Amino acid sequence: MSTLKLTNVDKTYGGTVNVLRDINLDIETGELIVFVGPSGCGKSTLLRMIAGLEKITGGELQIDGAVVNDVPPAQRGIAMVFQSYALYPHMTVRENMQFALKLAKKTPAEIDAAVASAAEKLQLTDYLDRLPKALSGGQRQRVAIGRSIVRDPKVYLFDEPLSNLDAALRVATRIEIAQLKEAMPDSTMIYVTHDQVEAMTLASRIVVLANKGIAQVGTPLELYESPKNEFVAQFIGSPAMNLLPGTIVETGALTKVDLGHGLEVTSTVPTTDADMGMTVNVGIRPEDLVETDGTAAFEGKVKIIEALGEVTLMYFDGAGADFICKLNGIHAGRRGETLRLTASPDKVHVFANGESLLYR
Repeated sequence: MSTLKLTNVDKTYGGTVNVLRDINLDIETGELIVFVGPSGCGKSTLLRMIAGLEKITGGELQIDGAVVNDVPPAQRGIAMVFQSYALYPHMTVRENMQFALKLAKKTPAEIDAAVASAAEKLQLTDYLDRLPKALSGGQRQRVAIGRSIVRDPKVYLFDEPLSNLDAALRVATRIEIAQLKEAMPDSTMIYVTHDQVEAMTLASRIVVLANKGIAQVGTPLELYESPKNEFVAQFIGSPAMNLLPGTIVETGALTKVDLGHGLEVTSTVPTTDADMGMTVNVGIRPEDLVETDGTAAFEGKVKIIEALGEVTLMYFDGAGADFICKLNGIHAGRRGETLRLTASPDKVHVFANGESLLYR
């Protein structure tokens, strides 16, 4: 049963290079929090600060109400699973999982019980007497996770644990981590990844990091359905959300935006009379676009088609290669066609100066 609280946390290198600033975050017992963001946004640095492997330059980190800024890593009650497995090659799986407990002077009975319990959770019981070289990549990562479980820590930290695995193993191991979390409902976990599929499928809440701070915190569906800004809107979801420039021409409970060239779209994002004539960006996800014979939000010629079987991705002329439509089914023969597309008003996002009007 562990909670974490970060208050105004900063990280600066050499007194001049600021990489994280004003990080405020509350993590409750039993949550699986996922840090996502582009390369260099500071997600692994933030995780290492929580672990005590990086010094906190400013602000305060609390674990279970106690400030731990200056507490050594070994005394924070935290276990970390790294991107590399970091297993001892000359030790068996059992010995690798026992090692930290022996250092902690646990009794042989306590060690055997902890290893047996962790091995059962991770389906490693039949591999306890093997050396790491006799295991697959997914099995090695499970051993690394097992070394953390046996310590019964307050908080589990995962630093891109699946990035070294191939696609099929990543999927399988991701499911195993989800099942592990279900088997340990009171455990608090923080998980860093650049893979938004991992974030969307594993997280109870996602923390999106950008521009040295937090862009948005929310459940996976909150970030997908109600992004606070254009960065989150385009970072969450694949392919990225389409953005179209326009001008507000009708306000109220329903907002109408003129997109030029005879194109317009209606959104359920509410606006006031003061918003009339405002220059905005309209956001529509590729999967929310549908063909129409009526008023369209976009019209363009299909330039490239990616037929994926269950869906077809269409890239258009007229709005640049960044405008994408995702239609269900197979539409492989439609290259060169001109399509008129629109979206349901509740699927249309409106941004001004990069921020969603929904959150004003």
